[in-house]
Parts: sequence; structure tokens; C-alpha cells
Amino acid sequence: MPDTHSAHRGFGFWAAIAIGVVIAIFGVPILAGGVWLAALGGSWYYVLAGIGLVLTAFFLFRRSMLAVWVYLVTFAGTVVWALWEAGFDGWAQVPRLVAPTVVLILVLAAIPALRGRFARPASTAAAAIAGGLALATSLTVLTLSQNGTAIAQDAPAVDDAAPLEETEAPVTEVLPDEPGEVPEGQTPTVEPDEAAPAEDAAQPAAAPSAQAEQATGPITPTGVEARHPLAMMEVGENWPAYGGNYHGTRYSPLDQITPDNVGELTRVWEYNSGDLPEGEGGDAASYSPENTPLKIGDDLYHCTAMGIMVAIDAATGLEEWRYDPDVPTDAIPYGATCRGAAYFEVPDADPDTICATRVLWGTLDARLIAVDTRTGQPCPDFGMAGEVYLEDGLGDTVPGWYAITSPPTIVRGIAVVGAQVNDGQAEDAPSGVVRGYDAVTGELAWAWDLGNPDSRTAPAEGETYSRGTPNMWTIAAADEELGLVYLPLGNSAVDYYGSNRSDLENEYATSIVAVDVTTGDDVWHFQTVHNDVWDYDLGSQPALVDFPGDEGTVPAIIVSSKQGDIYVLDRETGEPLFAPEEREVPQGGVEPEYLSPTQPFSTYHTLAFEPLEEKDMWGMTPLDQLWCRIQYRQAHYEGMYTPPTSDQRWIQYPGYNGGQDWGSLAVDEDRGIMIANYNNMPNYNRLIPREEADEMGVRAIFEPEWERGAGGEAGPQLGSPYAIAVNAGWRQWTGLLCSEPPYGGIRAIDLETGETLWDKPFGSARKNGPWGIPSMLPLDIGTPNNGGPIVTAGGLIFIAATTDDLIRAIDIETGETVWQDTLPGGGQTTPIVYEVAGRQFLVVAPGGHHFMETPVSDAVIAWALPETGQAVEGAAGN
Repeated sequence: MPDTHSAHRGFGFWAAIAIGVVIAIFGVPILAGGVWLAALGGSWYYVLAGIGLVLTAFFLFRRSMLAVWVYLVTFAGTVVWALWEAGFDGWAQVPRLVAPTVVLILVLAAIPALRGRFARPASTAAAAIAGGLALATSLTVLTLSQNGTAIAQDAPAVDDAAPLEETEAPVTEVLPDEPGEVPEGQTPTVEPDEAAPAEDAAQPAAAPSAQAEQATGPITPTGVEARHPLAMMEVGENWPAYGGNYHGTRYSPLDQITPDNVGELTRVWEYNSGDLPEGEGGDAASYSPENTPLKIGDDLYHCTAMGIMVAIDAATGLEEWRYDPDVPTDAIPYGATCRGAAYFEVPDADPDTICATRVLWGTLDARLIAVDTRTGQPCPDFGMAGEVYLEDGLGDTVPGWYAITSPPTIVRGIAVVGAQVNDGQAEDAPSGVVRGYDAVTGELAWAWDLGNPDSRTAPAEGETYSRGTPNMWTIAAADEELGLVYLPLGNSAVDYYGSNRSDLENEYATSIVAVDVTTGDDVWHFQTVHNDVWDYDLGSQPALVDFPGDEGTVPAIIVSSKQGDIYVLDRETGEPLFAPEEREVPQGGVEPEYLSPTQPFSTYHTLAFEPLEEKDMWGMTPLDQLWCRIQYRQAHYEGMYTPPTSDQRWIQYPGYNGGQDWGSLAVDEDRGIMIANYNNMPNYNRLIPREEADEMGVRAIFEPEWERGAGGEAGPQLGSPYAIAVNAGWRQWTGLLCSEPPYGGIRAIDLETGETLWDKPFGSARKNGPWGIPSMLPLDIGTPNNGGPIVTAGGLIFIAATTDDLIRAIDIETGETVWQDTLPGGGQTTPIVYEVAGRQFLVVAPGGHHFMETPVSDAVIAWALPETGQAVEGAAGN
């Protein structure tokens, strides 16, 4: 008869060998890496753990029970070390305890194969019991830690684990016969009666007028007649500007949807524009629409990634017209982006004439376009056949270098326009000039050219606006009564080297600048970073509020920054209401004579975290966490404002995408609560000497050899001695970040005091995982997030923004997620709310984002509470 006992022992023998091989595969590099880390001054744990793993593997190869005992000691030491370093923080314990627990299970499973060699049965039982206790300890740590990880204070976790209700609206493809099309090369000549489309698509006569008749106004530097203050259209039934209105508070007085009934929200329609990238690479790798539609009267105005303007019925989702400016794909700069448009009613105009009401927006190929809100036809009185060419006066440029990605801000009839200048190409880049244009005629009213402060007009023939100056790529705010527009300025054309900058660049870069919309003169400016070499440009739209004080309210402006500081200033004078502190910051790097010895720190509120330490490194296993610890020890890092270096990497924390970027704040002045979502990620950077960069083939956008994406993470920075290599988010070989979660959060702040009311990780792990593989875990990890919140009188925050492709409603008082739904693309945009016939709608355009690695979509989606009668039918666009 066959010896089944021998066969069984043979299987056990090979099982023990296999387990030993697995442990050795991890143990040897952990031991070697641990020696490396210790030599760099890091933790000795990995040396000891590596020895334990190697010995465990050795005794498994020998089928000795000593393997169990050695590993039990190693595991027990790991648990003690893990708790000492990270406490009961569940995500921090993932690389410390999950893999060791798996190894523990494997070692315990090998006990039958080891029985009887160097241990008696009683010893084997003891080993099993001890191993079980160690396993229970590990699982208890992980279980307890999932009870909620607050970021700044103890608070219950956001309930992202709630079941997802995916609602689908019926789709009907309906297009008008001629949706605003104009024959190529022709200027529309539309009589008043011809301008009005079918009744269901017309601008309603009952729409509230935003401007009243005004007397003759002052004259701008170019001879354009400016206007006296015009009445702002109220937010509520409408959403008339990118931030709700030009105060940028993202607040709606609508209160139909509340925390009590928000769970009944139903998807009522979905519109698809058809603007999607073609192919797997190229354009597909650069779509980032970021669009927030406007809602005026019965219509939504939605700008697609490539600048196609679409009018959509706000109640049904039916397309009414579209205007395609035919932007070529080679004009795409960093991303194909159209954040939104601006709406304007011409004072004193006959409401039946073409373009009495109009929408204005900029394109990636640097045109400012105005079309009629009812027909989508270009405004014949604006520029040349409805267009103003913004490359005039710039000098040398190429497609993709200079682009308009944000909506104009219209103040007293002047449309103020900045531009995105593709980062890091060359010091001799197109100008960052900010210009004001008459919103009716398109005539240049003034030009705010930082390098030429004595002129507010277009450059003389043969000359250009000052090249390489700081630009405004994001969204301005405005005070119609004061006649001021507030410009969040970026950095000079080369972000990470400053010694060649002018005195004016050093004074104004990374500042909020108040400009008089009549004269184009700067009234005041406030700088948030001195001599910025970290790409900490101001990306957020400021918020204008009546700030509460001891003696009443003060008209104020709230400015949030990428480094996390939030400043509150008197918006008439620029004087801080909370004086910032100038603190000493690290010095050295490649240009020690240029760095500012101090930087301003807000005394009102900051979204910044404590400096990184080695223990803050992360991964899915001890091995990748160890590698990140080695990288940490190899890098130069002295805390915030660590200067750029060339001989080694330096850690920038927070990176250029955190605390707040273009998503911006939302403010509920009635409740006295400000909402800020933010990022918490480092960058891992190095300046590359010019000769090395040339050998690497790093090319600027205007050079013949340039190809999109060919330089990888490197920017040429021509004109400076260094190119720049940026590892945004500090990714490791698994694609995960080297720092531990949370990578993003959402915070409620007391408006009057700046104190934190609640603070939560924001974003689940469901769409995140190593090598881009979704984990589908509905656990709050706190993902990177871009896109802003809105708040309503109903007590809700509506926000998408995260990389888990969800839109959420959050109770503003508690921070609890009370509703969520899945999106077909990344929600890296800001939602809006509005009202049609007494029914409140929530709308978002989840276009996805190449930088955030979320799916691209052409959808616009609306939700509402169920009607008592029949439901609103959905509709598809193109």
C-alpha cells in the first residue's frame, strides 16, 4: 500500500520550503535596505526585522519549529514598534502590520510540517496560541483604528461606506435643427424677431435684469467709456457667475434640499456634449475640463474642454444651441480646460436685439468670444465678428504656450482677462499681462503690464508686453461698488529659479492685487510668498465677505493659498485683519543670496500640517515603505520653504497642489462658517543642471524637438541655469504616494475666529490602489482632491473633487456625509444649485482630469427631489 503518511509529509515539506522562499524574498531586501537606512541615520527596525525574517526562512528550510518562535518574537517586536511610531492610526499601520500579519498566518500554517523536529507537541500548541494572540493583537489594532481618523481633532469619520445609489435617467437624443450655427466666414445679421428661437429655448422675458440704466461713466486709459456700478444678479434661482457671483462665496440661499431629505435626491437628466478626446495618448492624456456651468433664466451655459459653448435647458437637459470655435488640439497647454464663462446684460439695450444678453469666454488658442444667449450666434458688435484676439501684443509664442482657461470677470462692464502661460518653459515667455475689455464692443480698456507700470495701453508698434512676468491663470473676484477686481497672481515664467527676476516681479509675484477697473491701476497688493521658488502661485478665487468684528462687519477679502495659509484683508485697503507673522525659514540651496530670510505665516488659519518625519513615510508593504524612508533620508528637507537643490532631491511640503488650488473656498455668512477642501501631499523635486538637462533631451515648447510629454516630469526653464524635475505627490514605484494618508481633507472653519469646527479625511479608497488598480474599499483614506465646494441655506455642502468619482452632500454642522452618488467621470469641478419653477436642482459637469488620473467624461448631470407628479425626463445631447 502507498505510504500516505510519507506523501503527506512530502507535501508539508514543500509547503514549508515555499513559505520560506516567500519570506526570504522579502527578508533579504528588507535586511539590506534596513542597513542602508540605518547608515543614512534612519530607523534600525528594518535591520532587526530583516534578521528575523531571514532566520525564519532559514529555519523553515530546515523544517524547524524555531522558525515559528523566531517569527513570533519578530512579529511581537513589530507590533510594539508600530504602536510606538503610529499609534492607532489605521492607514499608517497598513505597511507596518498588514504584510507581517499575512506572514504570521503563513508561518503558523507551516506548523504541521514542522511538528516533531525540534519541538514537542506541547511546544507546538504553545506556538499556535502565542501566534493567535499576536494575530489578534494586529487585527485589533487595525479594527480599532478604522473607527475614524480625524485630521485635526477627534471626530467621527465621514460615512463613505454607505451604499451607493446609482440612478440612471432615461436618455433621449434631441438636437435642434440649426443649433446656433453660423456659416464659416460670415457675420450674422439677425433681425430682432429672427434672433429668438422656439419658445421653449428662448431666454425668458421674466428673467431678472442684472443691470439698470446708467449715466455716462469715466474714460479708461485707452479712451473706452467705463460704467458706473451695475447691479449684480442675485444667486438663488440663478447661478450667474463661476463662484455664484463675483464675490466668489459659492453660497446659495436655496433651502429646499436639507440634510433630512437629501437622501431622496434623484438623477433627473444627463446631457452629453460629445467633446471627448480621440485615441489613447496625446489629447486623451490632457483633458481636464474643470467646468462650472452658469444658470441664467431657464438655461445653463456649459463650456466643454475644447471651448465649445452649449446652451442646455436647465429643467430637462435638452440642448438648445452650441457654438464651436474650432480650437485646434495643438493649442492644448497643460490641459484642455474651460473653467467657465461670464454673463453680461448690455445696459439700455433693447431686449429683443441680438446680444442684448451675452456670454463671454476664452479659448485655448487665446480668443475672447461673445455670443448671444438665445441663439449662440457671435455678437457682431464685439471685436471682429464676435472675437477678440488675445495674442496681440504678446510677441513670439507657439500653440499651447499661452491659453485662456478661466472665465472673464466683468466689473462695471469691463471684462477682465488673464491667461495661463505654460509653466517652466523659458524665462522669455509670453507676458502675464492682465487686460480689461469693454464687454459690449471688445475694445481694450486697459492693460495691467507688471513690467511696464507707466503704461496702461497696448504696446507701441514693434514692441510687446513685458515677457516672462507673473500671470493670472485662475479666477478673479470683484467688488462692483468699489470698482475693484482682485487678481490672484501666479509666479514668474520660471517657477523654481528666481535670481534673474526683476524687482517688480519680486514685489508682485504670488500676490493678490486689487486693480481699479476704470484706470487699470493697482490700488494695493498683498504678497503671500516672498521670492517664490516653489510654484506657490495663488490658484484659488478669493472670497469677498462682510467679515464679523467687534464693531460690526468689515468688507473683507479672504485669500487661500497652496501652502495652506488663509489670509483675511480689508478689501478696500489691503490691510490684514489678522496681521501675518514673518518667520525665519530655511536657507541655502542653489541661490542662497536670492532667498528671503523670512516668509509670511497667517495668524488667522492654516491648512498646513506639521513637517514630515521619516515615520510619515508610507506604502502597501514594509518594503515600499522602507524605500520611501530611504528616499526621505537621501533628500534635503528642513520643513516648509526648504530651498531647491541640485546635488540631491529636495522635499517640497506641501507640494504645488496643496493646501488649496483652484477649487477655492465656500462661505456661509449667515451661519458664520467657511468650508475648505484641501490637499496634503509633498513633491519630490530636483533642479537639473543645464548640461545634464540637454543630455536628457529636455526641450521647451517652442523648440523643434519638443513633443508633448517627452520630457516626462522635467521642465526646461530656459534662461536659468537649471531645468526642474518634479515628482508631484512623490510617487513611488507602485504608483502610490510616499507619504501616509490622508492626502486630502475637508474642513469647517469659524468665520469670525478662524478656529476649526470639524475636519475630516475627504475621499474613499474605492478607485485608488497600487499600479492604478482600484481597491473598491469604501474606506475614508482622504484622496487628492481638486474642485470646490458650494454651500446652501439648507445646511448642505455639495462637492465632488475627489479621485473616487463620487459627488457628496455633507451636513455643514457636523461634517457627516448624508448622500452620495457615483459619477461617470472625475468630479474635478465645482457643482452648482439653482431653481426652476420652484424646484431646486443640483448640477455638476464631471469631466475628469488627466493630472488627477480620473476618467474623462462629457456629461452634465442634474439631481432633484422627486416631484409629486410625473418625473422630468432625461435627455442626451450630442
